[in-house]
Amino acid sequence: MARNCLQCIKYLMFVFNLLFWLGGCGILGVGIWLAVTQGNFATLSASFPSLSAANVLISAGTVVMVIGFLGCIGAIKENKCLLLSFFILLLIVLLLETISMSLFFAYKEEIDRYAQADLKEGLWLYDTEGNIGLTNAWSIIQTDFRCCGVSNYTDWFEVYNTTQVPDSCCLEYSQRCGLHSPGTWWKAPCYERVKVWLQENLLAVWIFGLCIVLIQVLGLVFAMTMYCQVLKTDTFYA
Repeated sequence: MARNCLQCIKYLMFVFNLLFWLGGCGILGVGIWLAVTQGNFATLSASFPSLSAANVLISAGTVVMVIGFLGCIGAIKENKCLLLSFFILLLIVLLLETISMSLFFAYKEEIDRYAQADLKEGLWLYDTEGNIGLTNAWSIIQTDFRCCGVSNYTDWFEVYNTTQVPDSCCLEYSQRCGLHSPGTWWKAPCYERVKVWLQENLLAVWIFGLCIVLIQVLGLVFAMTMYCQVLKTDTFYA
């Protein structure tokens, strides 16, 4: 009976981790695709220039693949060491996510101020040599969200040291339209526009986050249950 139960858990966990591993492959693939095809789009942050969507997806996909691989092999081989390693790694990831979210909500205002200051600092890198990624990213943000600057369009005045904004701030795009009067520019601050967009899509973000947490918890339950069953089986047949 115990052996049948172990076999059932074994194949359930194998299928679960196979899907987990395939998910990691998908995330890694999207990250590589972004890095190759959209390599000119980078982070807006001056402090974290490598924190682009492509790099985040590649890192996350690699971690998920490694954890999923350990779970698959641990399940099919009924290996206690691999199962325990899978459990510990997944638990560490879950704890790091929980700590990060707790710190985010605890220091939300401080993070908000730091983010705005960092983004303003990044404006100074706009249209400079070696920063085509940041330049393209700002152009896309301002065009798509119909905004200009971090807190307002005057943020660009300090960068250009004159009454000028990038052409992506213009209501109607044309070459050097950023030299025209403020009446021809978007007035909305990009930081607030992006925050509003995130708030409008908050439900989808929470649902996605809860699904990720549920998958991780199921992985932990499967791993520990199978580990205990393998331990009992080894003790019984010892």
